Amino acid sequence: MPLISAKTILTSLSLFHITLGFFFLTSPSSVADQALVYLLGSSMGLPNVRSFEAQSPALAFLGVILGIMGISDLVTLSLPDEISLFHHWGAQAPLRLTLTFGLTLYTFFFSASSPLYSEGGGGGAARAAHPSTHTPHNASYTPSGWGGDALKNSVFFTFMFVETFSWFWVWVTLREERQELMAKKARRRSSGSHHM
Repeated sequence: MPLISAKTILTSLSLFHITLGFFFLTSPSSVADQALVYLLGSSMGLPNVRSFEAQSPALAFLGVILGIMGISDLVTLSLPDEISLFHHWGAQAPLRLTLTFGLTLYTFFFSASSPLYSEGGGGGAARAAHPSTHTPHNASYTPSGWGGDALKNSVFFTFMFVETFSWFWVWVTLREERQELMAKKARRRSSGSHHM
């Protein structure tokens, strides 16, 4: 039996989305100023974004979407456990894990701090250097010019990193709980057949 149930993790994640949506609506700078955002962004050499210093229509839109997502996820948790946890979240958790992991990789590996764009053509000390040494002076990196370049920042990376970790935790916990439920059902069936 897991230490923390999948339902508890999913409830916490839903409340996190609602809370984050509220802050994107009311005070986006408080999200960008978090220590975790600074720590992860700096360690990966990703830029801090100034667009979170003031409210904007895009951040308000993001806040509403996160709020709706959090509320709808909470509603699914009110369904019976077998439907909610094992059917709905059994499919959602690996999908969301895959998407967030892919976006986390994209944010780092296609940013200016990526080791893929190291100066010196691919080996030696330039490749092993800290990501922050690649950023502003990296001549081999050129932005692609599409909207996805705006995702290559510390706030988005931190959000996707936390989401990836959380969805992996949900997925592993769901698998463990599903195995326990199947074993319980098998025991009930076997004890029910002995009574007949």
